[in-house]
Amino acid sequence: MNLFFSLSASLLLAIGACANAQTNSTPEANMTSKKGPLTTATPDKSLSVAYFAGGCFWCTEASFERIEGVQAVVSGYSGGKKSTADYKLVSSGRTNHAEAIAIYYDASVISYTTLLDVFFVAHDPTTLNRQGPDAGPQYRSEIFFQTAEEEVLAKATIDSVNQTGLYTNPIVTKLSKFDAFYDAEEYHQGYFELHPTNGYIQNVSLPKVKKVEKRFKHLLKPAYKKA
Repeated sequence: MNLFFSLSASLLLAIGACANAQTNSTPEANMTSKKGPLTTATPDKSLSVAYFAGGCFWCTEASFERIEGVQAVVSGYSGGKKSTADYKLVSSGRTNHAEAIAIYYDASVISYTTLLDVFFVAHDPTTLNRQGPDAGPQYRSEIFFQTAEEEVLAKATIDSVNQTGLYTNPIVTKLSKFDAFYDAEEYHQGYFELHPTNGYIQNVSLPKVKKVEKRFKHLLKPAYKKA
């Protein structure tokens, strides 16, 4: 038993956590030439926006940027105060913020319900305040609904996913009325595309993104469809 926990701890240290990776990151750190299309764009504020939290935003941002109808994805913080919307503070787990994303999407191309479907594949919604090596309330699974309709759709999707047996354990995703979203520091934006050789990206983010690409290949933007 002790050997098991020792090996598990060693593996997690080798992979690295999102917070540790971010701490060592600068706009130049680990940057290499991009191997794929960089879809991060300036958000079109005339579009609809969905706000989700599902662990490290590097992972969820990259997953949703690949979906047709999504114009831009911004990494940021939601759930806490403006004064504490700072990476180092949020990483302490004491700000009420979750690492979240703002998804700007064309509702005539993709629905909010479909975004919810992608959300429940892009992360593990059954682990409370944890995603893989990342632990703490800042990595919680949460949907920030803006309208009563979005709340109803979120609840219905949770019920549906629970009934399908996609996950062995029940979903623990929190539903909260949206209050505010604060953009994360610039170096977090598009991190997956800009830092493909980063250890966390390779070992944690990439498998999640590939899972989304496989499950929703019919929804991928042309640039991400395999020949």
